[in-house]
Amino acid sequence: MKKIRFPRPAIVVAVLVPLFSAAFVLQQQQTMASARLLDQVLQLTATRYVDTIDANALYEKAARGLVHELNDPYSVLFSPKELAAFNQQTGGKYGGIGMEILQVQGFVTVQRVFPNTPAAAGGVMEGDRIIQIDTSNVRGWTVSQVSDKLKGEPGTAVQVKFARSGVSEPIPLSFTRAIVHIPAVPYGLVLDGNIGYIPLQQFSETAADELTAAVANVTKRGATRIIIDLRSNPGGILDQAIATSNIFLKQGSQVASVRARTGEMQTYDATDAPAQPSVPLVVLVDGRSASASEILAGALQDHDRALIIGTTSFGKGLVQSVFQLDGGYALKMTTAKWFTPSGRSIQKARKLLPDGEFVEVMPDSLESDSVKRARPKYKSDAGRIVYGGGGITPDIIVQADTLTTPEQKFRAALAPKGQIFTTQLQEYAASLKGKITPDFTVNQSMRNEFLARLKAKGVTIDNTLLNGATTDLDRLMNLQIATQLFGDSTADKRFRFVEDSQLQKAIMVLKTAGNQQALFAIAERETQHAMANKQ
Repeated sequence: MKKIRFPRPAIVVAVLVPLFSAAFVLQQQQTMASARLLDQVLQLTATRYVDTIDANALYEKAARGLVHELNDPYSVLFSPKELAAFNQQTGGKYGGIGMEILQVQGFVTVQRVFPNTPAAAGGVMEGDRIIQIDTSNVRGWTVSQVSDKLKGEPGTAVQVKFARSGVSEPIPLSFTRAIVHIPAVPYGLVLDGNIGYIPLQQFSETAADELTAAVANVTKRGATRIIIDLRSNPGGILDQAIATSNIFLKQGSQVASVRARTGEMQTYDATDAPAQPSVPLVVLVDGRSASASEILAGALQDHDRALIIGTTSFGKGLVQSVFQLDGGYALKMTTAKWFTPSGRSIQKARKLLPDGEFVEVMPDSLESDSVKRARPKYKSDAGRIVYGGGGITPDIIVQADTLTTPEQKFRAALAPKGQIFTTQLQEYAASLKGKITPDFTVNQSMRNEFLARLKAKGVTIDNTLLNGATTDLDRLMNLQIATQLFGDSTADKRFRFVEDSQLQKAIMVLKTAGNQQALFAIAERETQHAMANKQ
């Protein structure tokens, strides 16, 4: 087996500074000793380990171990297959079942289920933990390994078992892989006559173009105020974050700066004239808005170009670079930190558990005054206080809606039969095609018909549970029927938005304010009012 050889650094002789010279030589000797240690371990493993290990596999394991020991969840060594999957994801199209996954406390967990995909049809829910794929137990697997196993040729089958909170037994589901195209912007709506609403789901290669087109579309349809929804947007390509910022920021405005280990700072500025330099703008964020989402929100906040509403964002202030390696491999590695235009880092501290597991900690949804005071303060262009040190803190904090206790019990009871529930609901929705109009609402007759279909398939819902969760059942039926028959935008506009407290707050302030400065004045009054109530 070929031995690893490290290049010898030149020995610098500095007669006038013997202490420095001695320290340098000592450091060199320590480095050479460490190199010999690695070489010896590789040699002994290759020649004396009880099982034969392929030489190529040994080197790959050593490389993966090195990357793992960085304790950085964002640094990953990609095999050729993993690299292809990564490129498909950033391109916004792949063959799979339609889920976004991440590592949470040792489990690969579903973060988002994309609409109109096999995962959505199978009843997969956010928070489900993936425990088995086909015959492979995936406990301890990385996100990349699980993703690679789930993806494949369209039309092929894959069996997945999920663990769900409140459900004692694993939930087995069967899927047929399909081409999954994830648009950065699925649609644009005009709400209340003149408020444009645009969800931006990810920063893929086409994000800026899609957002530009969506903004033009809603303004053409009469929107004079705009909401950009970045909730649950995990980020993506840095260049796309810069380009999307330029839609609203004037030419020459700094969007972000990046500092590598050398200390050299590279700045990124808006290079073109903005399409919408003055339209009143609100941006929605939450604890799953990360990375490129935070670059966009941070730049707009620092330049007083948007009012931020929601809950504190995830807090990922790091930049990864992808290095092409021999043999089709690639190394995605954290190479720098990024900063908002005011100079703040929003990187949130993560913790390393005693067992060596690196846990990403979600930020508190509501920040107390004491928490805010402990964070470093910066100022926007207009002198407003903005916070660093742990995500983008909204100008107006609004807690997201949650299910009631009876509704949570209802969902938990349904979980073991979730696939039957979803399948029957889809079939019932299909049976209504041509019989209802987009302004429908679930009534008692529709509810009874659906429950009868469930009963015929062996799923009976206890009346005690149902009495406390009728509203939730109606919510699920309304959303599925509207989505399946009339599209996501209709479902969102008619049902999801009604109970969306963060969006409703954005609509309210936009209806009240005539310009961007008036939006900030509303936020200031609300902050002062909240402080006065606590005194």
